[in-house]
Amino acid sequence: MSHNHKVENYNRAFAIGIILNITFVVVEATYGVLAGSLALLADAGHNLSDVLSLLIAWGAIFLAKKPVTEKRTYGFRKFTIMASTVSAILLLVALGGIAWEAIGRFANPQAVEGSTLIIVAAIGVVINTITALLFVSGHKHDLNIKGAFLHMTADAAISFGVVIGGLLIMQTNWLIIDPLISIIIVIIILIGTWGLLRDSVNLLVDAVPEGIDTKGITEYLSNLKSVNNIHDLHIWALSTTETALTVHLVVTDNVSLQQIQKHLHNNFDIEHATIQVERAEDANMEYDPVCH
Repeated sequence: MSHNHKVENYNRAFAIGIILNITFVVVEATYGVLAGSLALLADAGHNLSDVLSLLIAWGAIFLAKKPVTEKRTYGFRKFTIMASTVSAILLLVALGGIAWEAIGRFANPQAVEGSTLIIVAAIGVVINTITALLFVSGHKHDLNIKGAFLHMTADAAISFGVVIGGLLIMQTNWLIIDPLISIIIVIIILIGTWGLLRDSVNLLVDAVPEGIDTKGITEYLSNLKSVNNIHDLHIWALSTTETALTVHLVVTDNVSLQQIQKHLHNNFDIEHATIQVERAEDANMEYDPVCH
């Protein structure tokens, strides 16, 4: 099954999201300096990392569409997984810098212009919500799109938190609120980023992708008529949207490979299934009857 139609649909989403967020980063960083707000500067730095992440994800999806070659028989599909990993790592580095600066401000809090904080952060709520909605339809089946969606959703929530912080500063004049909000921002983003990094690294080392029912696949193949047992079952991600499978079936009679591949595709989201059939009398029975 081809996913090219999904990629085409997201070209516009990526373009709009990048333009909106670059514009907002400039505005937020400028007013963060003018207002002396670390919370605004922290959020601007995070939004900049999101722009880079969107660019990387968009580029990876573009490369994944390129045709295979004699040297790269899988093409550049793996770049989508690499992109999500790089995006998560960049974000972790940015979070470390924000946390370091915030900790320093606890000891030396600085005055913040509360009204500026509120207005700029409110703009961020609108922009990040709009951007998140651009990716909402695809975040369940593509790790790259999921990363973009989660980043933008978190940004909208965080910007809303900054609005609340600005209101509290105006009411209480407690300057410690600004670095405190920065630390809360770091913690919230870290939770989402850690999940993205974990899933990306798992795919990089060819772990079974999330949502793939390995037990169900094993039971289906083992219970097929004429299948004596199975071995060498391997499942891995070709990209953030495509899953591959290879398996050896030890059979006592003929089986329909086309029907098996269709069932694996329709019921287990296996895009590419390679099946080797062995006769029971010829199979090496030293293999584990389930998988290696």
